[in-house]
Amino acid sequence: MNYSVIAKSIHKDEGIIVSGDNKIPFGISKQNNLMTPADILVSAFAACCLKNVERFSELMHYSYESADISVVAVRKDKPPMIERISFSIIIQSKDDKINTDLLLRNLQKFGTIYNTLDSVCDIDGDISFQKI
Repeated sequence: MNYSVIAKSIHKDEGIIVSGDNKIPFGISKQNNLMTPADILVSAFAACCLKNVERFSELMHYSYESADISVVAVRKDKPPMIERISFSIIIQSKDDKINTDLLLRNLQKFGTIYNTLDSVCDIDGDISFQKI
């Protein structure tokens, strides 16, 4: 499987990422409040985790109403890089048989973005559920 995007920047304005019919603006200067490339990277991590919550709901036979993730990434200055990511996922469900330990292991094992970032920085996180 391959992924491809096209990106463009306009001097002193903004950048835009194009993937298929989707367009994602991003900040290239301090003059705007758009997401930075680091924000987009952390967002990709969050989206990867939530996509796999959905994927594993079928494989692990659980149902859920919604899932929320909170992600904090710590940036190191020299060299500039993300050195640590922490996350917490809360799944709202009527189902009380969600094996959150197994789900966390599956995210760690099968998440494309998760594994990519895990190879270059520390990642720790937890999953809990709220019965509704």
